[in-house]
Amino acid sequence: MPSLLFCGPKMAACGIVISIWGVIMLAMLGIFFSAKSAVLIEDVPFTEEDIRNDKTPPQNIYNLYNQVGINCFIAAAIYVVVGAVSLCQVRLNKRQEYMVT
Repeated sequence: MPSLLFCGPKMAACGIVISIWGVIMLAMLGIFFSAKSAVLIEDVPFTEEDIRNDKTPPQNIYNLYNQVGINCFIAAAIYVVVGAVSLCQVRLNKRQEYMVT
C-alpha cells in the first residue's frame, strides 16, 4: 500500500505555522484592499494613462482595489489548502510513529 507521507514532522509543523500566518496576513490585506485603504495605494497596479483616459478615474481605481483584494483572498484560500495538507502530514507522521513495521 503506497504511503501518502511525503514530508517529515518538522516540515509539516512549519507548513502549518506559515499557513496560519499567511491566512491571517492575506485576509487582513484583502479586507483593507476591499475597504480601499489609502495607505495601500502604492500596491494598486495603475498607470497615469488609466487616470487620464478614464472619465471616472476614482471608479477605475476602486475596481483595481477590489481586484487586488480578491487576489489576496484567493491567496489566503491557497494557504488554507496548504495548511490542511500540512495538518494531514502531521497526523500521518504521528500515526507512523505508533505503527510497528
